[in-house]
Amino acid sequence: MREQLSPTDSSSNRFDRRAGTLGEAAKVHFHDLHPAPADMRADVHQGLSLPQKQLAPKYFYDAQGSHLFDAICELPEYYPSRTEIDILRRHGAAMAERLGRDALLVELGSGSSLKIRVLLQALRPAVYMPVDISKDHLLQSAEALAETFPALQVHAVCADYSVPFVLPVDDHEHPRAAFFPGSSVGNFEPSDAERFLLRVGGLLGPGGRLLVGVDLIKERQTLEAAYNDAAGVTADFNLNLLTRINRELDADFDLTGFRHSALFNPELSRIEMHLVSIREQQATVAGRSFAFREGESIHTECSYKYSIEGFHQLIRRAGFEPEQVWTDVDVGSDQTPLFSVHCLVWRG
Repeated sequence: MREQLSPTDSSSNRFDRRAGTLGEAAKVHFHDLHPAPADMRADVHQGLSLPQKQLAPKYFYDAQGSHLFDAICELPEYYPSRTEIDILRRHGAAMAERLGRDALLVELGSGSSLKIRVLLQALRPAVYMPVDISKDHLLQSAEALAETFPALQVHAVCADYSVPFVLPVDDHEHPRAAFFPGSSVGNFEPSDAERFLLRVGGLLGPGGRLLVGVDLIKERQTLEAAYNDAAGVTADFNLNLLTRINRELDADFDLTGFRHSALFNPELSRIEMHLVSIREQQATVAGRSFAFREGESIHTECSYKYSIEGFHQLIRRAGFEPEQVWTDVDVGSDQTPLFSVHCLVWRG
């Protein structure tokens, strides 16, 4: 478990790295549960020691990685972001009715603030708690939202939501709800997704509701184009992971020795992103050397695609029940939907 922090004193007028406000007239309370550098070093060493080398996708999101991902969301090939935003705009009022107003709303993996702005306008929660591993991006987004919604209590939590942690504000006055956008649930292996959802349910408590975006199964061409954009932004995003490791872990990866690859695996119903070594080479990371054969890859991300029925089977195993689902096509349409947003209730 991550260490639990006591509620932030709203009268504080100084910045405290672990828990505090930002500035004299601060509206954002900041709680720093960011993983230690040793955690990243251990994860990278372990991942590169596996027969199929891998790196955790959570390490994509340094400041540059977060910036690049925002750019990906604007690309014509990348349908998930704009499709989810359209669903939120069309059905935000119905979603707010399901989640309940005057709630404590936790957003897991806040990233860009565009989606949450749409939801906040409809929901008007009492407390908004964005949770993200990228500190600078998190604070910029939280401060902008506090300016837009001045009556809103904003508690920004810098944490790795993929591992257990405790909400740093002990608030039992407001019902709890959570928002998990972007089909990030697809970045987990299905068994890990179940365990993650169990933890989210534990944070919410009985009757708590989760609004989650889920990318749907569709034709291979559309899927692969979304992760292999013509402008090469996704390739830059993938390679930036090595840039970060070079900077933070005293590594010496030669970025010209790797190329981006993203392919759909139909047997597992997932997009797989890799960094492929284009020659035989070695790299040193925090004092340890790793060899790469020509054509050998580092697996950097999975993005599972679900049917609505398949996702409901998964969430039921995790203690949730589906209440309602919205897609980008109208009820009764014979079109195949691209994306879905689900409201789930925690039964435990």
